[in-house]
Formats: sequence, C-alpha cells, structure tokens
Amino acid sequence: MLQAISLARIDLRGATSTGGGVDRDLLPRAEFDVEAALDKVRPICEDVHHRGTAALIDYAERFDGVRLERIRVPAEALATALAELDPAVRAALEESVRRARIVHREQRRTDNTVTVVPGGTVTERWVPVERVGLYVPGGKAVYPSSVVMNVVPAQEAGVASLAVSSPPQAEFGGLPHPTILAACALLGVDEVYAAGGAQAVAMFAYGTEECRPVDLVTGPGNIWVAAAKRLLKGRIGIDAEAGPTEIAVLADDSADPAHLAADLISQAEHDTLAAAVLVTPSPALADAVDAELRTQVAATKHQERITEALSGRQSAVVLVDDLDHGLAVVDAYAAEHLEVQTEQAADVAARVRNAGAVFVGPWSPVSLGDYCAGSNHVLPTGGCACHSSGLSVQSFLRGIHVVEYSRDALAEVTHHVVTLAEAEDLPAHGAAMKARFDWKVPDA
Repeated sequence: MLQAISLARIDLRGATSTGGGVDRDLLPRAEFDVEAALDKVRPICEDVHHRGTAALIDYAERFDGVRLERIRVPAEALATALAELDPAVRAALEESVRRARIVHREQRRTDNTVTVVPGGTVTERWVPVERVGLYVPGGKAVYPSSVVMNVVPAQEAGVASLAVSSPPQAEFGGLPHPTILAACALLGVDEVYAAGGAQAVAMFAYGTEECRPVDLVTGPGNIWVAAAKRLLKGRIGIDAEAGPTEIAVLADDSADPAHLAADLISQAEHDTLAAAVLVTPSPALADAVDAELRTQVAATKHQERITEALSGRQSAVVLVDDLDHGLAVVDAYAAEHLEVQTEQAADVAARVRNAGAVFVGPWSPVSLGDYCAGSNHVLPTGGCACHSSGLSVQSFLRGIHVVEYSRDALAEVTHHVVTLAEAEDLPAHGAAMKARFDWKVPDA
C-alpha cells in the first residue's frame, strides 16, 4: 500500500491565465467548511454563556472523556510540570523562546507624532490589548511550540493579562498535556485552563466563574475552534480562522528531491487534512520526489496519517511552464508555508507576494520555522495569506490616533470642515465648529 504513494498531478503547462493570474479553483485545497460547523458550535457557545463552568465540565466529559472538578489548572500542577520536564526539551524550549523574543521585540512600534499644521498634531499611540485568551490545541500532537508562538508576541506587546486554554487529557488526570503546562510555567503564565474546542473560545468570550472575559483570542485549532471564532467575532477580536496546515514548495531541478519529500512529509504529519503541494516546471523532479516519498513514508512513525494527507485532494504536484509561471501559481495558492528551493532562491523568494512565511533555500526548512527560526508559526491558511498576516506583536496592539489642535489651528481649517459637513448634509458637524468662534463665511 505504502509503495503506491505518489502525489496527484495537476498539469498547468500551457494553460491560459485570466487577467494575468491563475485560477485558484484549479489548485488543490482541503475541504474545510467553517460555515457548516457554525450550527453545531452555536448551542455549545450559548450553553457556556448561560451555565459557565458547569457547561465546560460537561463538555470535557462528553468530548474529552474526563470528568473535571475544576477548569483552572492549579499552580502546583504548573510548577510540577516544569520541574519534571525533560532537560533536553526544556533547553530546546528556552532556545525557541530566546530566538522568538529577539525577532518579536523588534516588531514593537513606537508612538509617532506628526505636526499637520502649526498648532495641530496627530499622534498615533500603540496600546496593547488589555486581556488575551491564547488557545493551544491538543488532538493528534502536543504543541508546546504554540504556547511559545502565542505568548511571546503578546508579552512583547505589553499585554497585561494572559490566559491559556488547552484540552484536558484523560491520560493526565484531566489536565492539559504536562509539556504544555511546563511551557506555560517557563514563560511565566500562571492562568491556564483545561478546556478545548468551541467551548474554550466561548469561555474566553463570555467569561465564567473561574475565567474573566478576554478582548482577543488567538491561536490555531480545529474546525470547531475556527467556527467558534467566526461566531463570536465582534464580541471578541480574533487573529484568524486557522484551517489545516499546508506547505507549498516551489522548486526546480537544482533542488534535492530527498529534502523536498522530507519537508512535504513533515507537514503531512500534522493531520489527515494537511496539504502538501509541490510546484515545479520539472516532471523529472516530480518523479524523483514521488520515489523519495515512497521510501521515506515507509520509515515514518505516523505512516497512516501521512499517507492519507498526501493522497487527499489537498495535496498534489502542480506542473508549470517555468519559474515565472510557478510564482504566479504559488501567489494564487497563498500558502501558509512556502519553501523556495531553486537556483537564485533569494531572488525568486523576493518576488513572492502571497505567503504566510517564506523559507529560502535548502537550509531553511519549514520545521525550523515551526520551532527555532525566531519567526512565528501561527500563520494564515486556506489562501488567506493573500490578505492576512501571521501572528506578531502587532496582533496584540491597537493604534489610537490622538488629535490635538490649538485655537488658531482650528480656526484656520473651520471653513473647510463646514463646507464638507454641508456637502454631506450633516450641518450639525459644521455647527460644532462654528460654536467655538464668532464665525462667518470668509471672503472669497
């Protein structure tokens, strides 16, 4: 069975594009119908709204198979998890945190004051969100790296109150995975909840007896988390509706097929809906990658999951005429992660417009970005990279314009404001200006 693995082929060579672009409907993509999931998460969110902690306890028993006495993780459990963490894992997490802080600290914007006219200024102040709920998924894998990727930018932004939620695990007595707890403790986060899925998002949005409401929810999750974010957006801010992970690789004959296969497998390992897409002008390279996949998948731990992901409609080789055509394809696909493994890779990568993150050359695999590049791995999926960015310090900041004009500066512009107010049939706007002066229409 495993020996039959090969990526589906989509041949776009010679295809005529419309308006200079590529038809996105021709490209592979997982089915991820958030709209259809709304009807299922709505009653869950309403139940949490009305019953609070009692609802969360019931859903933990229903979905996670464990009956909890409380949702908040005790402080001693956090301390124990950190004390018992494998020293090698702790060292790796500490290095991940160190590198993430280096990058994210430089993203912090400074307040800026512009003098528009003498006596008239506009200042843009950057103010952190007051309270944030950070979601860390459970499921098929353990993601302490997602704790790092959510917490570090929030801390660097100056967020005063951080709460983390991750699904309870029956194996660990109803607590989130101990490595998740250890990562929280390592980062100084002491408010952690054992709640997963849509109910965790609702907890953050509405608050419960144990958890105060938040202003913003960030972090990846499954379709139920994405649907709850969509449902509750407006009551809370959200970073994105994260879908299944995806990797696209733009490669030519200079690329090593063993590297490409390994990188495609690395993302397919996440989930059966994970997408792995190779874009290349070289059928020979595609054949070589298929041969490597057959060998490498057979040696992996999660063969069944990877095989299903690579065989799904979301994964394929896309054959293109040349690298220019390939760039048009990857811009239309707008991948969460895009690797560029070509001749002059840095020059090619500089031309990419749509991607969550770009990994340049053979020594910058996506796995590096997942853990220790210093970049953030919470990135837009499902083609949203054409209009959205990954998580950063800016995700936790709000720009506030502060306007300050003197009497003379206001007097000088009053007639323009009055004219525009009357043009919009909003005379009271103009009257608010004129009330400050013995005002009359100036001579032409």
